[in-house]
Amino acid sequence: MKHFTSVTQLGDLTAAFEKARYVKENPFADQNLGRNRTLLMIFFNSSLRTRLSTQKAAMNLGMNVIVLDINQGAWKLETERGVVMDGDKPEHLLEAIPVMGCYCDVIGVRSFARFESREYDYNETILEQFIRYSGKPVFSMEAATRHPLQTFADMITIEEYKTKARPKIVMTWAPHPKALPQAVPNSFAEGINMTGYEFVITHPHGYELDPAFVGNAKVEYDQDKALEGADFVYAKNWAAYSGDNYGKVLSTDRSWTVDSRKMALTDNAYFMHCLPVRRNMIVTDDVIESERSLVIPEAANRVVSAQVILKEILQGL
Repeated sequence: MKHFTSVTQLGDLTAAFEKARYVKENPFADQNLGRNRTLLMIFFNSSLRTRLSTQKAAMNLGMNVIVLDINQGAWKLETERGVVMDGDKPEHLLEAIPVMGCYCDVIGVRSFARFESREYDYNETILEQFIRYSGKPVFSMEAATRHPLQTFADMITIEEYKTKARPKIVMTWAPHPKALPQAVPNSFAEGINMTGYEFVITHPHGYELDPAFVGNAKVEYDQDKALEGADFVYAKNWAAYSGDNYGKVLSTDRSWTVDSRKMALTDNAYFMHCLPVRRNMIVTDDVIESERSLVIPEAANRVVSAQVILKEILQGL
């Protein structure tokens, strides 16, 4: 594996899940792979689980780790070509990237959608520049359109907790006070579509995702109907994708909050969320604290997903 930007690059899922199982049972078995290798983790945006889990995964593999927060302690970076740099950004990304590549063997990048231009975001402008100019393997720690390490961890979690070969997975939009990217729902949809599970996406009108990610999922605008018989409920907010509404909050309708009444419509479903979560907006306290909540095991599997990917990249060096 050279670069990792999408769960579609996992290849055969049976093999991917077996690799995850091996890493989980033998977290320190491959420390020689990363010995004298350096991972550079670059954050344009805040992080808790991604930062800690990826660093832990790299340490499990024997790697050295450098963490760079672009907005804290680094020069502000210009990202556009042709700009007269007479403002507050003294360094251009096109010089910074190859310099960064000089100091490491593998690069992880976290750069969210900006919501200034859908074309800019969906072309993955920042991530693609790292792939093009760093000269090193690059993996996404969440980009504008996908969060593949999160989705792989989600898929591992479902694999561990499912009780039937083809469970019903429901991804439901839920309200949030701020505009959030489509990266997690896009990526989750992309991953679940790979599994062949029954998959339903439910959201209010106006929150349709890019059809390329929706794929074969059934879209249901009645949340209660969508939740009927569900085995897993994945709650997530996202801002509008379509047209002039791109990046906008069209609704904060609290009737979409996942509560005990909604969960009672399911087949005793597990609740999932990528975290951080706005309690009593996305999900009520009683649901996220219930025995059927998987948010902590899901977060723990972030180490596993990152370690599998780093191991694959290191094996290709």
